[in-house]
Amino acid sequence: MGALAHREDRAHAMTSAFVLADLPDFFLRFLMLSLLSIGGAMSTAPEMHRYLVGQRGWLEDAEFTTAIALAQAAPGPNVLFVPVLGFQVAGWLGAAAALVGILLPSTLLSLGVSRWGSKRRETPGVRAFTAGLAPMTIALLFTAGWLLALPFVREPDHRLGAIALIALTVWAMLATRLAPIWLIAVGAAVGAMGWV
Repeated sequence: MGALAHREDRAHAMTSAFVLADLPDFFLRFLMLSLLSIGGAMSTAPEMHRYLVGQRGWLEDAEFTTAIALAQAAPGPNVLFVPVLGFQVAGWLGAAAALVGILLPSTLLSLGVSRWGSKRRETPGVRAFTAGLAPMTIALLFTAGWLLALPFVREPDHRLGAIALIALTVWAMLATRLAPIWLIAVGAAVGAMGWV
């Protein structure tokens, strides 16, 4: 009986609608994520997913993945998916809150740290800090990629196509100098044919 009640509570939580009273928490969450976005906003996508899909239930897996795919296919900066997510959750107000929240702290911090660090570039502490960020950024981006691929890999009808497309993309990025836009085009074509 306890498991059934837990599932019903989770189902109720997953259908919670965004209300204006949620806006401060929503904005503060993106402010916090901004300070964790080492390697770009995409590195915080797993935490955004946990908050927007898992914890608050404002988006479904497919909506989250579609927002990122749409923004990444558009020309422009990598951070475009953040206002798209905000718009899906709370319209234009949500888009503005998410965008300002993700940009403001990291921009101010980057400006301050880059000015400070440029004067101390060759000190052991700054060099160690810089070297330590590389593996962390790679791990965060790998996690984001896995999170975006998971809904397709879990779907039995699309599993083989998704795994093949992921393997082709990884191989092409590591072994060739092919521009990522061509890989996006291949993914779009494969998706349009219904293979993924």
